[in-house]
Amino acid sequence: MIFDRVFLKFAVAGIINTIIGAAIMFVMYNIFGFGYWVSSAVNYIGGGIVSFFINKHWTFSVRKWSLYIVIAFIAVNVISYLFAYKIAITVIYLTLSSYSVKAQDNIAMAAGMCIFSGLNYLGQRFIVFSKNTPFSKKEKLSE
Repeated sequence: MIFDRVFLKFAVAGIINTIIGAAIMFVMYNIFGFGYWVSSAVNYIGGGIVSFFINKHWTFSVRKWSLYIVIAFIAVNVISYLFAYKIAITVIYLTLSSYSVKAQDNIAMAAGMCIFSGLNYLGQRFIVFSKNTPFSKKEKLSE
């Protein structure tokens, strides 16, 4: 089941993480003049570190440490980030071509956050912290 207590915990953690990360991303882009990719990447690197610990311990209640979890978490985040932000900027630039580049980038960053959140939840739930992977059956991640 996708929408359950785990989803709710992931959403609460994500809201807190998103507020902090979005503030950093939009300040970097709009006030300090960093580009689209740098601003969004810094958001997800910092947010990813916080997210790992919150989701591992609180959302998914995983106590064991393993190289698999760390590598899978990084891979899911990187793939989700690249896919979400590439799709967002492509679609926004095509559909809102009459807007300024700054407006397009801001809208694309907001859209990218939404796409990323959905992809990241699915990846963390069913790949990284799943109790049904071949790896988790060997080491019992929930112990």
